[in-house]
Amino acid sequence: MECPACRHENREQALFCEECGAKLERACSACGNALGPKARFCDRCGNPAGDAAQKSSEPAPPVTRTKEGAADFSTYTPKHLVDKVLKTRSALEGERKQVTVLFADVCNYTGISETLDPEEVHRIMDGCFEILTGEIHRFEGTVNQFTGDGIMALFGAPIAHEDAPQRALRAALAVQEALRDYGEEVRSRSGVDFRMRIGINTGTVVVGRIGDDLRMDYTAAGDTTNLAARLQGLAEPGTILVSALTHRLTQDFFEFSGMGPVEIKGKREPVDIFNVVGPKEITSRMDAASLRGLTPLVSRGGEIGHLMAAFEKARGGHGQIVSLVGEAGIGKSRLAHEFKDRLKEEDITLFEAFCPSYGQATPFLPIAQIIKKYCGIQEGDDELKIREKVTSA
Repeated sequence: MECPACRHENREQALFCEECGAKLERACSACGNALGPKARFCDRCGNPAGDAAQKSSEPAPPVTRTKEGAADFSTYTPKHLVDKVLKTRSALEGERKQVTVLFADVCNYTGISETLDPEEVHRIMDGCFEILTGEIHRFEGTVNQFTGDGIMALFGAPIAHEDAPQRALRAALAVQEALRDYGEEVRSRSGVDFRMRIGINTGTVVVGRIGDDLRMDYTAAGDTTNLAARLQGLAEPGTILVSALTHRLTQDFFEFSGMGPVEIKGKREPVDIFNVVGPKEITSRMDAASLRGLTPLVSRGGEIGHLMAAFEKARGGHGQIVSLVGEAGIGKSRLAHEFKDRLKEEDITLFEAFCPSYGQATPFLPIAQIIKKYCGIQEGDDELKIREKVTSA
């Protein structure tokens, strides 16, 4: 909370300023009602209070659910993400960064609001936001804004990732998959069609001040945010549209259907946009590079020999574990790729698991990948089909 006397930023629960000792009081901007230090909305008129009334470029307040089922905006952001942001905030502030912006919006929200009771609409949106924020945080994105019937999220800032566009698309696909089941639940209970549309664009932003509660300012350089919002508005219900740059950065890992140049308000020239169909079976950059063609392997005969010797011992009944250790870029992935390539002529069964950077929060992910490959489980298989494949495997 900002002190009205000295402008010092205090923790949210503070009653007095730790810098000047002034009493911290807030009043509703609409009715003047005195507000508590944790109040997000006025308890007299319902007007957003304090940080909730800040400009829309600030990130959304953290959201969890209380024991009574209500939204709690005080402790949502996972602690491991909070720690990552706060440890590097001094280096982030004022930095120019390339980020991927995701906009998600509920289709026909006005019609839903007119049809249903406000409390029912609030309950539906509460469940929707829980899905959205859960999937975005799973891929270490940051929820930057709640728009009432949707959200704005950033990937690549304040937590930097070299695969931020890929994370954004995987989060969007996970959201749409989760919302299919949730939409069926809403339809059976409330009788309305509940779907979302998503737009994604990659571009440059400048990171502003980051507070202890993860409030931060982002100034869009160019029309990064604007184009993402326009794409979201053009998307059909249940679909994901991306810009040409996002498509170029992720085309090795996802299937797209091109929509061609499209006239977009505010843009001088038509913009190429793409619809995300789904993920490819390719899981690593090495697999993607091998499809384009690799340069000849040089001076790795000894290392290949050690790997093949370990393989021969394993085939002879003596289990082996091999660890490849080296600095980034030295060629570990290429060596593993060449080893697998030499095993293609062997009469063996090979199972491979990949540990992506965004999978750190998923327990036993490599084991789950191996089981999926063994059972033939594909992306998009529903629960019934997965059960049938596991039973027959």
